[in-house]
Amino acid sequence: MTTVTFRMEGDRITGFDSQGHSGYAESGSDIVCAAITSAIRLVEATVNDVLGLAASVKIREESAAISLRLPGGLDPTAESTCQTLMTGLMVYFAQLHDEYPDNIEVLEDD
Repeated sequence: MTTVTFRMEGDRITGFDSQGHSGYAESGSDIVCAAITSAIRLVEATVNDVLGLAASVKIREESAAISLRLPGGLDPTAESTCQTLMTGLMVYFAQLHDEYPDNIEVLEDD
């Protein structure tokens, strides 16, 4: 199962940790894992490459883990955009959980 934990400071999503393979199918054929990975890559590319922010990204392939932390002190427009992206990611993962409850868990951690 993949566990995605969104890191919170009050109402602000500061980042997330994703860990584990979903176990839906064999590696290379796992549509749940592909959906999770694609969504994470989209958010990371948008934050770092499109918005030009310096979100910290750590990938640990041996444990199928990735973490992303948003930088602090963002201007109001960048902060709003990042929070919209992170909230959208959380909603998307919650919808995946509804469809595949044995393969993805979504948590919040203060």
